[in-house]
Formats: sequence, C-alpha cells, structure tokens
Amino acid sequence: MRRIEIFPGKLQGIVRVPASKSLAHRAIICAALAGGTSELNGLLTESDDIHATLQAVEALGATVHREEGLLRIQGVRQGADAMKWGEKSGLRASEEPSERPQPCCIDCNESGSTLRFMLPVALTLTGASRFVGKGNLGKRPMEPYFETFKQQEIEFIQRGIDPKQPEYTLDLTVSGRLQPGVFRLPGNVSSQFISGLLFALPMLKEDSWIELTTPLESRGYLEMTLAVLADFGIRIQPIGDSQFLIPGRQRYQSRTYTIEGDFSQAAFFLSAGALGSDVTVAGLNLDSLQGDREVMSILQQMGAQISQTPEGIKARQGTSGLHGEVIDGSQCPDIVPILSAVAVLSKDASEIINAGRLRLKECDRLEAVRVELNRLGARITERKDGLMIQGVDVLPGGAEVSSHGDHRIAMTLAIAATCCRQPIVLDDPDCVAKSYPDFWKDYQKLGGRITDIG
Repeated sequence: MRRIEIFPGKLQGIVRVPASKSLAHRAIICAALAGGTSELNGLLTESDDIHATLQAVEALGATVHREEGLLRIQGVRQGADAMKWGEKSGLRASEEPSERPQPCCIDCNESGSTLRFMLPVALTLTGASRFVGKGNLGKRPMEPYFETFKQQEIEFIQRGIDPKQPEYTLDLTVSGRLQPGVFRLPGNVSSQFISGLLFALPMLKEDSWIELTTPLESRGYLEMTLAVLADFGIRIQPIGDSQFLIPGRQRYQSRTYTIEGDFSQAAFFLSAGALGSDVTVAGLNLDSLQGDREVMSILQQMGAQISQTPEGIKARQGTSGLHGEVIDGSQCPDIVPILSAVAVLSKDASEIINAGRLRLKECDRLEAVRVELNRLGARITERKDGLMIQGVDVLPGGAEVSSHGDHRIAMTLAIAATCCRQPIVLDDPDCVAKSYPDFWKDYQKLGGRITDIG
C-alpha cells in the first residue's frame, strides 16, 4: 500500500475544486432518462463515484461521449419496451425479454449514490438487474427499499461474498417491475432512497405518493434532487414537509446543464483558510442548494471570516481566533470530518451531534476521526452519534496515520498536517480518487509538501 509523508506548512493560492459530485450524479441520471442528447458542462475530472454512475447508465442503454470538461449523454427512450439492454457496456441482459430475463449487471464500485439512485430506475426500465459493489457498500442500509420490494412482490436476493471475487462485498439481484402506489419511507436513514424513487416514479403509468414516516435529514440533498428534476422537465409536488405527489406518464427532456463546484470538496480548503492558510476557492455558487454550503456558516460561527473576492471565496482566521461550537451533522454529514479538524485547533470545546450515519460510510468516520486526529495530538472522545472535541493549541504530529481507505479522512488529515509541528505519514492516499482525483496535485500547487515513501 502506498504511503506519503506530509510536511507542515500553510497553503497559499487559488484552487478550483471539482464539479459537485452530488449534482453530477443527478444530472447524469436525468440526462440518461431523457429522449435526446444532453450536454453536461463543468466535469473536468471523473471521480470513481461518478465513473460508477456513468457505467450504470451505459449498462441501462444510454450512450456517453466524453470530452474535456463535457459529457454528451444520449438518453434511453423511456419505457421498458424501448430498453436497449446495455449495448455499449458489455454487461447485457437477454435481447429477447423472457419470462425470467437475465439480469443487467451494474457495478457500483463503492458509490452508495449510484446504488440507491439506480436501483428504482433499473426496476422501472428492466425486468431484472444485478448490482455489485466493493468496500463497505455491502454494509450500507438498504431496508427502506427491501420493505418496498416486499410490498410490491419484487424479488431480491442479496448474496454473500463470493470467494472467487472477494473484492465484491455487495451482490444484489432484483427481479420485477416497480409499480405506482404509495411509498412510505423513513426520512432519517438517507435521503438517497427518496431521491431514487423520485427519479423512477415519474416514468410510471399512474401517479404515486411518497410519505415520510420520520423527520427528514439531509434536506438539502433532496431539494437538490427536486431542482435537477425540474431542470430536466419533471414535475414533483411537495405537500407539506413529509409528502410528495409524483404525477405519472412524465418524460425527461434533454438539455444543456452546467454542474457547479462542489462545496463538500471546497470545505477542505475553506477550513485550511480558517486554520491560517491563504486559499481562495474558485467556481462556487453562493446560491447553491448543496447542503455542504453550510460549511461557510459553521466556520463563521466558529470565528472565521468568509469573504467573496473576484477570484472566489476565501476563509480567514478571525481576529479573536477560532472557538468551539455545537455542530449538527444531520444535514451536512460529509463535512463533519474536516470540521472536526478545525474544532481540534479551536479554543474551548466543540460537540458534533446527530452524526451517527457517519459510521456507515466508506469507514466508520466517527471512529476514524477520533483515532487518527488523536494520534496527531487531538483530544477527542467518541459518542454513539457524535464526538466531543477539546481544543488544543497545537498538534505535535510526527505520527503515522491511516486514511482507512476513505477519501474524506485522507483529505482531512492532509489539512490537519498543515498545522502540525512535525511531518505525518499517511497510508493509501490514492483513495481520494473516489471524489477528488486531483486533490494531491492541487494540494501541491498550493504549496503543500508531500513525499512518496512507498
């Protein structure tokens, strides 16, 4: 496993973060379900997760043409009778649908978004689909869908790890057709289940309803789904805070769509600014619906100064330094690791609350944050759904730490290293490819010093 040494030192310069991964997933799926050709702009790099979704829509019959910063996606004709059965992917189901069709195979890699978004779509377009995945994907909760499948008599088989292919921790086969109706789902597990149904249900012959049985978390992600659907011509009618009416017989419309910069990636460099670096982040939309836009408000509450410049958004240390805060992770879980690093170097104590879902990501992120930042000199105590963080004046560093194969843990440790007294050694740095393939390149352009030690 590759390891790198990261040296202390502040970052300086302008960085353009990748296009929003959350928006890209949604726009790719909508474009793939449209009847014509859509152009998606702004995707300068293709992360592992986005690659998984592109492969998934190709397996379902869409055609993807890649150019620098541009995707052209020719969508499938909607309706099962027009399904092209993945002609380009090589993972084909039978050309002639039979009583028991061979499943179309979709490799989600480690992308929970790909799995949860594409599963209802596949059940709308195909008679049978097989979903495989790696890493912790097989441990991600799927019960909200499984309950729906039971109610609609959709067959699903989740196999154990195949000794011939031990890298696959997920192997799920589903057979049947999604039917219109009333779908009751919890809102506090993941909004991805709701979004997945919102992609699929408009294509059915009759209207459907989604009713949330518990309060909705990650509301920003659901609002993002509704906005992208509207951009591609799909009408969803929210009713209050817990119901959605989804008219049937709708058709996605192809269009040109620009994907804005990703606040979940910008959060690392904005946090670096709050910790004393001089970094400007370009390409962000201040009016974005991304839930991780909240990083600016949280950093301001902790004492950082956020300003808009002609080049982009800049975060600076406040004149009185940083101080502890209570950080609610329910609406923006992806930025909790890096905000924890900021809290470590703030005065007094901070508390991370409502962040239990972080235990079900690429790794147990609450445990990973505690273990690895404590190795650098932090004082973090773990709770069931959060963290208690006592601020320290400085991080000694001088330790070997693990990314846990998790892109957000790796990038958090890289930013923490800028404030350490001694260099740190990080394993598996290449895991950042899941969301930000050029992270280390950008880190070095900003003056970050790393050395490959094998």
